[in-house]
Amino acid sequence: MSSSRIFARSLSSSAKARAPPSGFFARPTGEAQTPARRRENRANVVAAPHTPPHVPSEQSPNYPATWSKSQNPRPEAMRGPRFEQIDFSLQPLPLSAMEMIHREPIRLTKKRVVACDGGDGPLGHPQVFINLDKPGPKACPYCGIRFEHDHAHH
Repeated sequence: MSSSRIFARSLSSSAKARAPPSGFFARPTGEAQTPARRRENRANVVAAPHTPPHVPSEQSPNYPATWSKSQNPRPEAMRGPRFEQIDFSLQPLPLSAMEMIHREPIRLTKKRVVACDGGDGPLGHPQVFINLDKPGPKACPYCGIRFEHDHAHH
């Protein structure tokens, strides 16, 4: 039987065309079609979102609370489908640099406006200008280094 006849036969609506073609492998119907062993349908198994008990509740080993208004506590931040099968004992738990920045001395300057770039080139951050007109130390929004205008030198 040529391929054009098979194609024409599949488009026909006659009873002869709807009959199973001879010579093709036909799938058996009825009970023989069900497998002997029933497979578990994995599409219906859905993981429930939860925070594993071994996830530490503190933000950092050296700083227990959040340090920003927009920051979520660690157990609330580590949920959802991205964190379902993650072993948190293998994930980094970086130390907070807040204590280190707090120990950094305030840099006194004679200028009213200072520029902070965070260090040497690629190790730093974008250059920002900090206005020191108002009294008290002002922190860089990127790295936290504090600057203050030295009023003794006018």
